[in-house]
Amino acid sequence: MYQNQPLPRHGPIADIPAPPSTTGVVDTRKTLRHRRSSISILLPFLLLLLGGCDADDTSGQAQGPPPSRDHLVTVFTAVREPVTTHHERPGSLRFRRLVRIHSQEEGRITELPVFEGDRVAPGDLLVRLENDLLRAQLAKAQATKRQKQLDLQRQEGLQARHTISEAELAQARTALTVARAEERLLNTRLAFTAIRAPFSGVITERLVEPGDFVTKNSHLLTLADPGSLIAMVYASELILPRLGSGDPVTLRIDALGPRRITGKILRIHPALAQASRQAAVEVALDPIPDGARAGQSVRATLRTTAGDRLLVPFRAVRQDRNGEFLWLLNQQNENEVARRPIRTGLHSTDRIEILTGLEPGERVVTRGFSGLTAGKRVQVVAGP
Repeated sequence: MYQNQPLPRHGPIADIPAPPSTTGVVDTRKTLRHRRSSISILLPFLLLLLGGCDADDTSGQAQGPPPSRDHLVTVFTAVREPVTTHHERPGSLRFRRLVRIHSQEEGRITELPVFEGDRVAPGDLLVRLENDLLRAQLAKAQATKRQKQLDLQRQEGLQARHTISEAELAQARTALTVARAEERLLNTRLAFTAIRAPFSGVITERLVEPGDFVTKNSHLLTLADPGSLIAMVYASELILPRLGSGDPVTLRIDALGPRRITGKILRIHPALAQASRQAAVEVALDPIPDGARAGQSVRATLRTTAGDRLLVPFRAVRQDRNGEFLWLLNQQNENEVARRPIRTGLHSTDRIEILTGLEPGERVVTRGFSGLTAGKRVQVVAGP
């Protein structure tokens, strides 16, 4: 292609024409191939982008905004059901029959044979007071009575002979009556110096000692009847109407372990505590277990009689600063929800009683509360 030409003998090297370079041709071909590859890769993306823009413009003109989806909820239909509830209430054991022994006379204690824990029978001596002064006064009263009796006999003899008046005879009779009354009074006071047990029981308190001087109405001893041991528990005003005397009760005394003890309601106190709105309930133990003592803590399970209650799942009840409320399906349009304030009652496992604000047959929302507002459209789905 290129012919060899003779070099000039004396010419410079720069004057020699250089052969055309083949490297420039190769680089140009590589660049063209690279550009074609890049265009082939970018072309599908450019076409897709242009197509998407056209589709958005078309849908915006033909379809408008997308439709909103309904809020999904689960519901529960409220019905009245006969329910027997169990309520565990704390309490304590106490003696139903307990007497505080007081002195009715003043004096020094000469005998005090009983201590705490001692059992006594009816009539046993508990306390004896010094009574020398009363005995002397009684002897004086008895002598006065005998003198008045003799005076009356003499006056009656004189009246038979009509030597005294009826007024003088009546005065003698009155004097004898007063003397007899004084004798009875001193006998009674003398009996008060020997204090005896009014019933069979156990001494729970001994507050004085022999040699102490006590005045009238001083608390000396406390006597309790062990057979009168009961459990005292407190029940809410909400369950009181469904409790009655004779209802069975199950008890557990903490100090005696897990053993279950049977009992029954003895009586329900008529007044409620204003702070707690609870009333005292006395429960008789049948039988009284060994080791039971007054003051021990007890747990009583009260069972109410079956009654129709309007119950809903506990999770359906919502609460805010305005109080408790429910979400219900609107009665006029069941595709919408409405908010309803309520008042709750008893708790029964996972359900709660609705006292006011709900009617049987109404459908209550139980799940799907997030974002729920009054009047919002909902769709009911099956719950778990």
